[in-house]
Amino acid sequence: MDRGHAALSRRTAILLAAAPVCFLAVFFIWPMSAILVTALTGDGGSAALAQSDVLATWSAPGTARIAWFTLWQAGLSTVLTVIVALPGAYVLATYDFPGKRLLRAGLTVPFVLPTVVVAAAFLALIGPRGPLSALGLDGTIWAILAAHVFYEYAIVVRLVGSVWSHLDPRTVEAARMLGATPWRSFGYITWPLLRPAVISAASLVFLFTFTSFGVILLLGGSGTTTLEVAIYRATAQSLDLPAGAALALLQMAVIGVVLVVETRLGERLALAQRLRSAGDTSRRPVGRRAKLFMTAVIGSMMLYLGTPLAVLVERSLRSPEGSFLSSYRALLDAGGRGGLFVAPAEAVINSVAFAALTVALAVTFGLLIAAVAAYRGGRLGGGLDTLAMLPLGTSAVLLGFGFIVALDEPPLDLRTSPLLIPLAHTLVATPFVVRAAVPLIRSIEPRLREAAAVLGASPARVFREIDGPVVARAALVGAGFAFAVSLGEFGATLFIARPETPTVPVAIYRLLGQPGALPFGQAMAMSTILMCLTAGAVLLIEPWRSESASAF
Repeated sequence: MDRGHAALSRRTAILLAAAPVCFLAVFFIWPMSAILVTALTGDGGSAALAQSDVLATWSAPGTARIAWFTLWQAGLSTVLTVIVALPGAYVLATYDFPGKRLLRAGLTVPFVLPTVVVAAAFLALIGPRGPLSALGLDGTIWAILAAHVFYEYAIVVRLVGSVWSHLDPRTVEAARMLGATPWRSFGYITWPLLRPAVISAASLVFLFTFTSFGVILLLGGSGTTTLEVAIYRATAQSLDLPAGAALALLQMAVIGVVLVVETRLGERLALAQRLRSAGDTSRRPVGRRAKLFMTAVIGSMMLYLGTPLAVLVERSLRSPEGSFLSSYRALLDAGGRGGLFVAPAEAVINSVAFAALTVALAVTFGLLIAAVAAYRGGRLGGGLDTLAMLPLGTSAVLLGFGFIVALDEPPLDLRTSPLLIPLAHTLVATPFVVRAAVPLIRSIEPRLREAAAVLGASPARVFREIDGPVVARAALVGAGFAFAVSLGEFGATLFIARPETPTVPVAIYRLLGQPGALPFGQAMAMSTILMCLTAGAVLLIEPWRSESASAF
């Protein structure tokens, strides 16, 4: 076998792809189609009347205001994130210093944190009970922008920094020797090579902030409603499914336009370049100015990303009565439910159980998809890979809304089933498993298989001895991501979680909506627990990740 020939027959590839394709067809394509049908046909009325309702919803002044706010806050969040994160990407890409690997791994933690934890951390910092409450940022657009930059910082650093660390520094050195200033050499040499990576990272940041839900819902005020929040309120609170479907169509149209524009720009601006190993380009800072710049960037990075989390932990340990760990003890008290139908500790048990089932499903489907994509390739492998990525580009609120619309009648009436939660989580987690597994499997040198076969090893033993350890490593990495994603998923879960089976993010949201110091302390404690679980899962798998997949 070589790289020019498929390692899987077409028949075997189709058999492997059958299960994940059926899963995606039933739990993703069908719910998304149901949203479209609901928007175009209404609740049993005529199609013409339903279409006029869609146009009326789109042309309403409130919709225009919500759509405009969604666009400009996402655009401003993207610009601020790129500006704030580029110095960090430069430092991590070009300088070598003690603790760099640990810092790089730690930067991933804010991105994988659940949105409710991020919102709770900023509430603890700038909310009415926070140390920065005097700034008056609670409920304003500035709180949302600060949380978005915190949440998306790692995307720019990892994606742009990954490319920056492989650029050949000799080109810039030659320009400097010919008299170019640092800014001129950056503008004429480095920036054109980085521009595709910056656009790719910016487009991801825009999509995440455009579909932001938990941050907007918890940190925003009455005038900070996005399309995502409007869809939730129209469907889950007002029970107006046609209006929610019309808003969902508008959101999907904008997402589609962004993806098309990003693809076209990436193709037009891509430049051929010779990349070098990251170890060949990093160096120790030379000179006082370089050391001062590196120290300032790393210090500001740690201060900005660490302060909200440190305040969150501090608020979870402190109570108004001064009793240490009283908020954590209250989680075990069935009487201190704080507006929940169950004891808060049961939400932790629910989340771990749902996450375990999600890991089993996501790793199974993800490895099947990765095997077809990596071993077979071609149109079948590429098409299946693209299909698996679609849920990642779809907002969680749309997934939850689709489940409500589509899975409400036989043969799949799952409205009251708690299985809806791990099924929704599996849709979101499977792409992470695929992205973790495909680069690892493709990195296997075909000549190793050929050598083993020549020495008399059977196909089963070849797979067990050569491919098996790599696939196991991919499964471990994918399982860690799936576990973290399931623990923190909030948008879809808020739609479909039953009152008696809340997850930790849903419980945090409900506790933050209750008056009094005890529910707030419980929310801080649960947020800290969730932060530790998700961060621990990601940090444990960081050493096992391949460099080819290090940018997510």
